[in-house]
Amino acid sequence: MRSRKFLKAEQAPLVWDAPGLMAGVDEAGRGPLAGPVVAAAVILDDLRPIRGLADSKTLTALQRERLHDQILAKALCCSIAQASVEEIDSLNILQATMLAMRRAVEGLRLKPVKVLVDGNRLPRLDVLAEAIVKGDARVKAISAASILAKVHRDRLCTQLHDEFPHYGFAGHKGYGTREHLEALQRHGACVHHRRSFSPVAAALARTAAATSGVNVMAGEVSVAHVIGAAENHSARLDPRAAP
Repeated sequence: MRSRKFLKAEQAPLVWDAPGLMAGVDEAGRGPLAGPVVAAAVILDDLRPIRGLADSKTLTALQRERLHDQILAKALCCSIAQASVEEIDSLNILQATMLAMRRAVEGLRLKPVKVLVDGNRLPRLDVLAEAIVKGDARVKAISAASILAKVHRDRLCTQLHDEFPHYGFAGHKGYGTREHLEALQRHGACVHHRRSFSPVAAALARTAAATSGVNVMAGEVSVAHVIGAAENHSARLDPRAAP
């Protein structure tokens, strides 16, 4: 007969995470109509905590800038990577985001034993990884990654604004705001716009249609001019046309 002690025995919980370095990963710029998508990977130093880490979307620009500098100064290592507009258009935004995340992890100076990724999808990695929904608000390393990615991308948008000020990139950061959509309608798309995104594709179609219309009109004028000139030339050669 089994003893009562045996019947009350409980299975010890299993610890799946091996001891070692943990990296947090997040992205910035999946939704905008222009510019690259940026990802960051961060391994924090437990001995040098950073106060105020949170989801970058809940912080002011000033708070993000301050935390950005602290993360770079105090983290064990950080890596920022991106996928270009061309890669976004050829792969699609989801796969381009996964690519940027993989590049960020591969760029870390130290190799983590596990990577914690914000969201519900994982990039292809050669280390153990876990997707955490709303991880940027729950895991400090992911919060740090979200801040680095956001600040880096915002700075890129400022550079785009210097190059193409009429789109207002410094303000809307490439997102499809009313101002941005109106600029697209007025000026068409520039080289930094994502052609696979429907508002940009519509702007390109309008530009193509307008250009085609101008070419057709120019062609009609040119043909009419040639025909008219030919008729006048024939009239001068025809003796019956003389007064």
